[in-house]
Amino acid sequence: MIDRRLIAHFDWVTLLITVSLVTVGLASIYSATHTKWPSFYQKEFYWLVIGAGFMFAAIIFNYTLLDRLAYLVYGSSILLLLSVFFVGSSMGGAKRWLDLGLFSLQPSELSKLALIIMLAKYFSAKNVPQKGLGLRQLLIPGAILMVPFLLIAKQPDLGTAIILWMIFWSVILVVGIRARTFAGIILSLGAMMPFAWKALKGYQKVRLMSFINPASDPRGSGYHVMQSKIAIGSGGLTGKGFDGGTQGKLMFLPEHHTDFIFAMFAEEWGLLGSLLVVTLFLVLVVRGLDAADNSKDRFGFFLAFGVSAMLFWHIIINLGMVSGLMPVVGVPLPFMSYGGSFLVTCMIAVGIIINIRMRRFIF
Repeated sequence: MIDRRLIAHFDWVTLLITVSLVTVGLASIYSATHTKWPSFYQKEFYWLVIGAGFMFAAIIFNYTLLDRLAYLVYGSSILLLLSVFFVGSSMGGAKRWLDLGLFSLQPSELSKLALIIMLAKYFSAKNVPQKGLGLRQLLIPGAILMVPFLLIAKQPDLGTAIILWMIFWSVILVVGIRARTFAGIILSLGAMMPFAWKALKGYQKVRLMSFINPASDPRGSGYHVMQSKIAIGSGGLTGKGFDGGTQGKLMFLPEHHTDFIFAMFAEEWGLLGSLLVVTLFLVLVVRGLDAADNSKDRFGFFLAFGVSAMLFWHIIINLGMVSGLMPVVGVPLPFMSYGGSFLVTCMIAVGIIINIRMRRFIF
């Protein structure tokens, strides 16, 4: 039987923001694909229904159950990542998907939540030294990160690997780290940059180089960013109207239904529509951080903070990417970019935030 206090404290605002973003996303995917690939928005709708079911499940159960299931969730995510190398499907030179018949699953998306849950369990049970984490205290959480990070980087999926990295360091910074240790890590990472550069795939190097000067290769590596800027700028103040954009429909803007969907949205809805969506994202992240700040236990704090960090970095990197402020690294925009596994992951994340906010008054 559902506790009536949960209904009384249900977070309708976060749910309404999510519904608004999902509606905008589905409409944008329809506008981007209905003339050439009508099955895309239909598939996204089916994933939306599945995601809604998972979000509802993430809301109704007590989030503290995840504390007890953390090892199982994390271990299962690692097994799924390993299975990709043996039975996974390849697309565009990357092996990231598991073909389950009716649909394909991308385990790397679910690994974000698994990492957050595992870090939340670890740090909620540890007493952090007053001076902050030292190098020795970072060994175990570092290992928790590096296992999925290396498996995902091997696929290769640089965008998701970066998100895992940013989630990890967001949590570490909020836990607290010694200044000397942090400085030492930064210097060490700087020294390793030449080796990391050699480890990148050829197309990844080209993407990073095109960020510096996309105009140097306007028909090649700089094409994505230049066309994205054209789409955003051509929207003006109020845009060209729903289904009125041309950059995506005429195929000038690649990936206009996935990583670059915000550019297509900006073309159709202009500056005003873009500011509205960015505001919705901002409020969603702030409410997630508020859920962390007011959670009733340490596990809830780290869990809410982790999923908020996940959403935040997706938003920042994607918007920076499509506007030319960051390199193109293949990071989708929550609730708007086409992709079933990612949509389900984001909806579960919101369900967890609502769950924690509801239960902060119940002891």
